[in-house]
Parts: sequence; structure tokens; C-alpha cells
Amino acid sequence: MTDNESASGESSAAPCDVFVTTRWTMVLSAGRKSSPQSDRALAELCQTYWYPLYAFVRRQGHSKEDAEDVVQAFFALFLEKNYLEGLQAERGKFRAFLLASLKHFLANEWDKANRQKRGGGAQHLSLDWRSAEDRLHLDPPGADSPDRTFDREWALALLECVIHRLRDDCLREGREHLFEQAKGYLMVGEKAIPYAEAARALGTDEGTVRVAVHRLRKRYRELLRDEIAQTLNDPAQVQEELRSLQAALAA
Repeated sequence: MTDNESASGESSAAPCDVFVTTRWTMVLSAGRKSSPQSDRALAELCQTYWYPLYAFVRRQGHSKEDAEDVVQAFFALFLEKNYLEGLQAERGKFRAFLLASLKHFLANEWDKANRQKRGGGAQHLSLDWRSAEDRLHLDPPGADSPDRTFDREWALALLECVIHRLRDDCLREGREHLFEQAKGYLMVGEKAIPYAEAARALGTDEGTVRVAVHRLRKRYRELLRDEIAQTLNDPAQVQEELRSLQAALAA
């Protein structure tokens, strides 16, 4: 998001109360009696948002190898659903619940898990550790606390997911070339090319490109609100969570 329109979340997009069943709601409603659908929903959430946990652990001073072990051991326990019976106060937001669960794990379970052989029959997620360390080195230097690092990386992971969904939309509609020319107007860290240059690349006029970018921004905002809603128990919290994530990116 590189401009006020795409960052604010204020738009004519459908209200968040249209999101009836979110992934996190599905997980919570399952409780101990998990279903294949709720298990898959939880695994998808963890697969999408594991890197902020890795960054948190690294910012606490753990080595690369220990951070990998911590996150993998945490997920092995977390995916067993035992943690869904604890930490009640943080259940509303998957972001807060996941971080509180990791802190609980580090304080109470990590030493025990660390004494066991790595990978000893535990359920593992397939995680891109090489990419994780590369991303960590690209993070801005400074004295950010582990918690602030987590929130910032969570926001970036969420935006990356939204961009992937928007790209898939464009691919299905045969508009891949348009997406490649317009993504600089949407993505954090991307430089937007002049409209005239994009128009030449697309073989059209500048006005048409501006209209297309406006529509992509609208769809981007809709997908952003939807993705945020997927991590909340109460869809009415979407705007509050959006403000929190914007603050994390601005910090």
C-alpha cells in the first residue's frame, strides 16, 4: 500500500459483517472436537503467519538454529489443539492468540521440548527457513522490541497474502500483464511507474490505466478486509485490527 487510499481501508467495499464464517472462527468453534475442515483452517493460518513468530524468536536473541527448533516444536504442540483450551483472553484475534501461545510455550514448554530429539515424530509444517533468514537480514536495523517486530512482520505477511490473492484474481481474468504494471501502486516497498509508461507497456491510453488501477485498488481493499476478517473471531473488529496493522507498519 503506497498511498492513502489503499492504506486507509476506507472505501465502498462490502461491510465486514458479510464474512459469516472465518478460518479462525471455524477453528475456535471446533474446540477439542476438531474436524478436517478446522484442522486445515488452523494449518493454513499457521503456514501463512509463521514467519512473524520466527522473527520474534530471533529478536529475542536466539540463534537461527534455535529459532527454527522453537517455531517447529511450538507448531507441533499447537496443532494438537491443546492450546485452544488455554489463554482465553486472546482468543478474539488469531494474531494476539498466536503470540501469547508462543510466549507461553517459551516460558513453560521449550526446555522440555528441547531435550527431545529434533523432529522426533512430531507433526511439522513445511517452512522455508532459508527465506526466513534472508527476510530477517532485510529488516530495518534498530532497537525494535520482539513484540513490535512480530506485529510489523504480521502486517507484511498479511499484505503479501492479499497481493497473492489479487494476482490470482488477475490471472483467472487474463489480466496478468495489467497486474505486473500496476502492482507498484499497491505493494509496500514497490516503486510505482508513471501512468504514461504503464500505458505504453499495455498498449493503451493513460486514462484507461488510471481506471484499471482504481479498480484494482478497490479489489485490493476488499481482499485486505477479508484477509483480516479471516484472523478474527468477531468480524466487527476488522477496522480496529486494520488500524493496529497500519500502526505496526508506520512504526
